Amino acid sequence: MISGIFHSSYEKDMALRHTHAQKIRLVILIIALIAFPFFANRYYLTLANQVGIAVIGAIGLNILVGYTGQISLGQGGFMAVGAYAAGLLTVRLGMPWWASTLLACAVTALVGALFGIPSLRLKGLYLAIATLSAQVIILWVVTHWTGLTGGNDALVVPDPMLFGLKINSDFNFYWVVWGIAIIVTLLTVNLFRTRFGRAFIAIRDQDIAASVMGVDLFKYKLLAFAISSFWVGMAGALTAHYRNIVTWERFTVDVSVLYLAMIIIGGLGSVTGSYLGAMFMTLLPVLLTNLGRAMKGSFPVLETILPFIQQGAFGLVIILFLIFEPEGLNKIWKNLKDYFRLWPFSY
Repeated sequence: MISGIFHSSYEKDMALRHTHAQKIRLVILIIALIAFPFFANRYYLTLANQVGIAVIGAIGLNILVGYTGQISLGQGGFMAVGAYAAGLLTVRLGMPWWASTLLACAVTALVGALFGIPSLRLKGLYLAIATLSAQVIILWVVTHWTGLTGGNDALVVPDPMLFGLKINSDFNFYWVVWGIAIIVTLLTVNLFRTRFGRAFIAIRDQDIAASVMGVDLFKYKLLAFAISSFWVGMAGALTAHYRNIVTWERFTVDVSVLYLAMIIIGGLGSVTGSYLGAMFMTLLPVLLTNLGRAMKGSFPVLETILPFIQQGAFGLVIILFLIFEPEGLNKIWKNLKDYFRLWPFSY
């Protein structure tokens, strides 16, 4: 009886999907993604687009925190850089949305690498405070550099167009954001099959040992910040083009905490965990809101305390996962797959 997954060639060993069950699940997922927008209404398409943007941002943050072990609380600030850069390039220079998005990602990568310089000397809580300062500095610049960003006033971005079509309609944007999410996923998965990705993981596991083996800590830590910020900037730029309005209130420290919660609950060091965490943390407030509205007739007091319930649920979920399943939803998904794969000997 075969009691594991065995490979007879290097090509099979390096495949992204090793078993028939994995390939079947992937095909089902692709079919579901393609069919979804044809059956979903505008409300669910909006949620799907929000999840898609969150997935891109969560993957970017997971590269830095989950795979490289560099804690960051500046996610909201880096998303603001991407959003404002994309908006300003479109409004001031008249760039098409796709060009401004790519250039905004590059700008965010440079800013991320700049704030990643202290990572050579700082670790853990100290690095978290340093990245939190990046969040504060970026928002201060955004709100006070009125000549460039408009300060506290919202930056209005024109509708993105492609082949005469308005891209930021819910149906059209669905294909854009999930197409980009798939590309980001493939690039990230393959990144950690290269020497760069292996260097990131070595730094996470033990940076001193990695340095002894010849890994340039400064180079690879900065590279991790740059790559992570590139995808985070992508999420910010897509938000700008989708919403048509860029304002600093969308990128507060609450956003940084939210994205950190996504990768903790989803699973650190896992692309699948980034998907699961982004879906969970994006849809949880929506579920609580709909539940509160449904029960408002029986319990009128829910309408006034619902925001506090949402905040309490947010913190409670994080605490429960840290206590009972620190490896997140990805570990639960792995346990579920192993149970059925090994049944009836699942013990």
